[in-house]
Amino acid sequence: RRECPLAQLMDSETDMVRQIRALDSDMQTLVYENYNKFISATAISPSGMDSQCCLEDIPTVQEPHTDSARISATLQDRHERITKLAGVHALLRKLQFLFELPSRLTKCVELGAYGQAVRYQGRAQAVLQQYQHLPSFRAIQDDCQVITARLAQQLRQRFREGGSGAPEQAECVELLLALGEPAEELCEEFLAHARGRLEEELRSLEAELGPSPPAPDVLEFTDHGGSGFVGGLCQVAAAYQELFAAQGPAGAERLAAFARELGSRYFALVERRLAQEQGGGDNSLLVRALDRFHRRLRAPGALLAAVGLAEAATEIVERVARERLGHHLQGLRAAFLGCLTDVRQALAAPRVAGKEGPGLAELLANVASSILSHIKASLAAVHLFTAKEVSFSNKPYFRGEFCSQGVREGLIVGFIRSMCQTAQSFCDSPGEKGGATPPALLLLLSRLCLDYETATISYILTLTDEQFLVQDQFPVTPVSTLCAEARETARRLLTHYVKVQGLVISQMLRKSVETRDWLSTLEPRNVRAVMKRVVEDTTAIDVQVGLLYEEGVRKAQSSDSSKRTFSVYSSSRQQGRYAPSYTPSAPMDTNLLSNIQKLFSERIDVFSPVEFNKVSVLTGIIKISLKTLLECVRLRTFGRVGLQQVQVDCHFLQLYLWRFVADEELVHLLLDEVVASAALRCPDPVPMEPSVVEVICERG
Repeated sequence: RRECPLAQLMDSETDMVRQIRALDSDMQTLVYENYNKFISATAISPSGMDSQCCLEDIPTVQEPHTDSARISATLQDRHERITKLAGVHALLRKLQFLFELPSRLTKCVELGAYGQAVRYQGRAQAVLQQYQHLPSFRAIQDDCQVITARLAQQLRQRFREGGSGAPEQAECVELLLALGEPAEELCEEFLAHARGRLEEELRSLEAELGPSPPAPDVLEFTDHGGSGFVGGLCQVAAAYQELFAAQGPAGAERLAAFARELGSRYFALVERRLAQEQGGGDNSLLVRALDRFHRRLRAPGALLAAVGLAEAATEIVERVARERLGHHLQGLRAAFLGCLTDVRQALAAPRVAGKEGPGLAELLANVASSILSHIKASLAAVHLFTAKEVSFSNKPYFRGEFCSQGVREGLIVGFIRSMCQTAQSFCDSPGEKGGATPPALLLLLSRLCLDYETATISYILTLTDEQFLVQDQFPVTPVSTLCAEARETARRLLTHYVKVQGLVISQMLRKSVETRDWLSTLEPRNVRAVMKRVVEDTTAIDVQVGLLYEEGVRKAQSSDSSKRTFSVYSSSRQQGRYAPSYTPSAPMDTNLLSNIQKLFSERIDVFSPVEFNKVSVLTGIIKISLKTLLECVRLRTFGRVGLQQVQVDCHFLQLYLWRFVADEELVHLLLDEVVASAALRCPDPVPMEPSVVEVICERG
């Protein structure tokens, strides 16, 4: 039964079940047929019987017993003679077997019935050894020794040829041991022949890894190794322990060293084949192969436990699982970078093809859904390692460290932090006009990180904890910590977006101031084109930011905001500021008056923190732009006509920029500073009439 294949064992089991059922049926039939007899027998009781009748029948019952004793006495002599003759007959049969033993052994050897010959020799060996002093028995023993020597020689020849399988070779060794051959020598030869067969299996596996033939899939490879090498090793170990149990600890250590050496070579081949699967994206075939590999080495149980092959197989599975986690982490990073590339192409496509592309909100939704789908796919792929039907899923590593440190921390938390680091790297790319990163990409990434902070991170980590049942004893990153990192990344990206867009507008304003001759310019008739461009770009930025961020909160506007917008430079406050410089009898110095007014004006923080709303973003961009205009004006000298042109330009900006900022007073103050600085750098500061300024701006 031990050597039968699975199909034959299943047939035997079916036949045995059929026989059991047939016996049960026969027993039930017997009971049913004799049911009335059983009932009648149980109905009879001693109390109901006639005692007098029983006493009268006792002599009748005793008569057969007396007859039996008389017959036994008559046949006693014959019984003793028959017993003696039976003993003589048995002895004659034994003597006949001994005299026929050489011919029997010769016939068994000729027919190849080596096992029967060894059994014959074993039955007669003790008798021949006991009566070897008798000439006839001595002759029989000498003949048997010659035949036994020839038998041992043929068994050794058959064993050394190695053409038969492991069971046949084990039988040869067993027969040789029964014939009294030295066990130590047979032990060495047995392991040597087993090494040859197992090394042939290893060479076959190594050939499958070569570049010339098409390599089989990993499942087929592990099946081949499990049925060929591992199965052969288990057979060798079982036969060795059965044959050489008398060798003691020394023999067990010899077997352990033998199994460790060949097992390490097998594991090296398996790891080479598994390494070829690291680039694949499907884990199902790999996990099935690892399951069969681990299950096949765990099957022998205590047989190879001392060798440590099962533990080594578990270590290989754990190593492959770690490598797969790293592979999926790289895949998520590559997917994120691919999404960014798609966004760049989508943002550049309208400029190249001349047609409208997808909006920022649509691009953001596509990026978020794509990343989330990749994360879910990765979780589903690595979850196969913890499935209940997998043999190694109940190991401590896969129940604890793999789930918490591998999947949650290494894969999910690692990817989210990698995504934040990649996004922050766009803030570290200095260059002309904000570097090569499109401002819209910065805005999209900031919103993506903000969405992760508000909902996505919590959702992903909750999904991971539910699928993998993360153990509490392992340290994990709190959700609040990861959300804080994502929020900080979103804040940095939005701040960098403000700086980049402010720099773009500032470059236009700086060049417009530096390239113009303000001393000999013509009298202003129109608003300069650059100011119109500034308003257009600011409006486009407002629309762009509004696609991803909410409006935000503005301070309450004054009741005359619209009127003040058009007459800000003709208000009493402005008249009071410039009047002393324009009249010939100014009571005090203009610089002194300007410096005194600055002491009472509110300080403007140009690079103040940016909030996550549209008003805050536009306020930051406008502050940077107007501050740049102010600093450029301070470096130039203006004629009277140049001052008037600055006055017209600033009034035009005031007409349109106040509606974008949180506090319109901020635009008033900065533009007042620009005009005041131009007036201070003008030898003949004669301002234009407010009504004329308004007419020019309305016409522009």
